[in-house]
Amino acid sequence: MDEFQTGEDTTFVVDEVSAVIKEGVETVIGSSSYHHNKVNQWTSSVVEQCLNQLTKMNKPFKYIVSCVIMQKNGAGLHTASSCFWDCATDGSCTVRWENKSMYCIVSVFGLAI
Repeated sequence: MDEFQTGEDTTFVVDEVSAVIKEGVETVIGSSSYHHNKVNQWTSSVVEQCLNQLTKMNKPFKYIVSCVIMQKNGAGLHTASSCFWDCATDGSCTVRWENKSMYCIVSVFGLAI
């Protein structure tokens, strides 16, 4: 029997998603130093970690998670995204995390089912 969900259960809560992202990045990268040979593994692990935790929340969303890791070397990085969706139900959250040697930018898009 399906239960009718209201409020928090069907809302994309940016603060919750942001906490999931930060925890995922800390778990995978933490205080590691940038090493180009590890970037592919780190990005895959961060995305998987975030996706696993988001799905455990049991909210009616399809998720899209992206991750960019960049060495701190003075280079510039500009990103942008645009969405055509229902602002009442769908949402997005981007977190920029950094340590002494790198930046990690993770974006999550939640699309209501």
